[in-house]
Amino acid sequence: MAKLNRRRQDILMQIHAEGEVGVEALAAQFGVTTQQIRRDLAALCDQGMAMRTHGGARRPVSVANIEYDARRKLSMKAKQAIGQAAAGLIEDNTAVAINIGTTTEAVANALFGHDNLMVLTNNLNILQMMSRAPGKQLVLVGGTVRAQDGAVVGGAAVEFIERYKVDYAVVGASALDDDGAILDFDSREVDVARAILRNARKKILVCDAGKFLRRAPVRICGIDEIDVMVTDRQPPPQFMAAAQAAGTRVVVARDTRDSG
Repeated sequence: MAKLNRRRQDILMQIHAEGEVGVEALAAQFGVTTQQIRRDLAALCDQGMAMRTHGGARRPVSVANIEYDARRKLSMKAKQAIGQAAAGLIEDNTAVAINIGTTTEAVANALFGHDNLMVLTNNLNILQMMSRAPGKQLVLVGGTVRAQDGAVVGGAAVEFIERYKVDYAVVGASALDDDGAILDFDSREVDVARAILRNARKKILVCDAGKFLRRAPVRICGIDEIDVMVTDRQPPPQFMAAAQAAGTRVVVARDTRDSG
């Protein structure tokens, strides 16, 4: 899968704002050929971020998530920056719960240098990754393993999490609405995320700006239930207003994506 470069990210933002875009107008706007814009739109559509129309593309309407390995390749550098910034909020000698997600995996990777952490997770990928990290006590949530991404979900997972009270929750999401709603696709996964948030003293949301371009049907919580959000670009004004009204701190990590 092609890396999501700056122009394609900007096109996505425009699709989100306007609902639909045309090839000719985009070519004139960005000063490139219509063939290049068609390649850009084709890449976005292939990744599930837009839908083809006659002469352009439009905002997708979907209740299905993008396949997990494909999601890992989206906004990789942005997720690394988010991971580093989120890890900087977590102190040594603490307990942290981390849910399933490619951005939360970036946080886990950035926590390798922390000392004396207890890490509770329903993410088999994080467990495997952090098993090589010194100074970590790893706790795998019990429950049903979802084969496509290594998530442990279901009622047993929720009951397991309820036994703990951690210092930090680190959760990701599949979509963000401008009104402050934090959303996902699978109700079982959402139940686990909610349990993690309920049983944490400080709640950290990690999401790249592309999540504002997506729609998902299941509500995790509102931004008012989050202490800190770490992202890679300034959120839309309506979302920022909701975060500020709730007293939620928004941290914008340094954007290290390619600008080509």
